[in-house]
Amino acid sequence: MAGQQAEPAADGQDRARRAREAAQPHLIDTELEHLPPELRWREWMARVEAVIFAASEPVPREVLARVVGKDCNLDLIVDDIRAELAGRPYELVSVAGGWQHRTRKAYADIIRVAAGQAAAEKARPLSQTEALVLLCIAYFQPITRAELSSFFGREVSRDLIGALRSNDFIASGPRSPTPGAPYTYVTTRTFLSHFGLDTLRDLPNFEALEDAGLLSREKLLAGDIPAGLAGGEDEG
Repeated sequence: MAGQQAEPAADGQDRARRAREAAQPHLIDTELEHLPPELRWREWMARVEAVIFAASEPVPREVLARVVGKDCNLDLIVDDIRAELAGRPYELVSVAGGWQHRTRKAYADIIRVAAGQAAAEKARPLSQTEALVLLCIAYFQPITRAELSSFFGREVSRDLIGALRSNDFIASGPRSPTPGAPYTYVTTRTFLSHFGLDTLRDLPNFEALEDAGLLSREKLLAGDIPAGLAGGEDEG
């Protein structure tokens, strides 16, 4: 067309090449075979800690495996990082199916004072009723609101369920096979993270607690909540 200048073929090819490179994942040397074993291990440790430090939530094993060699033992890497953090005010914890840096519980009050009132209000602890309902969902999931209401002998309100959902402690589970196919509720990774659990298997065994006389339906209805599940401390 008159007044327009054709783009040089070389420029067009160079632009296409840069677009292809931008679309490809950045490749890194994970095996580090050019390094002696000790330096290789130190570099893997540094990479793993950097990825965990930069993440806002627990980092799963499959993510960390992308930055180390195929024969790298991630559990031993984490053990060595933890050893180096001994005596520091923060530590590396296994939580919600991954690893995360968290400040030690001994500094929880210090952090709350430094964060101020706004942060304290944002981290409102669960009420006793909310904690009881959440505890039942954790142990008996997937469970419907009607089943929860039947357990407690009084209605578990939609507002209470909504409060737990707004904190991302619970989410909708599969539809129940009961008439009307109501939604069930299940706990989330946020629940695990908030209460310092790696998986639901880390919950105290309910039957063992019953056998030991430490927990029962009667105790739950009376508001007897196991330590650690009455509000939790998320030191971040």
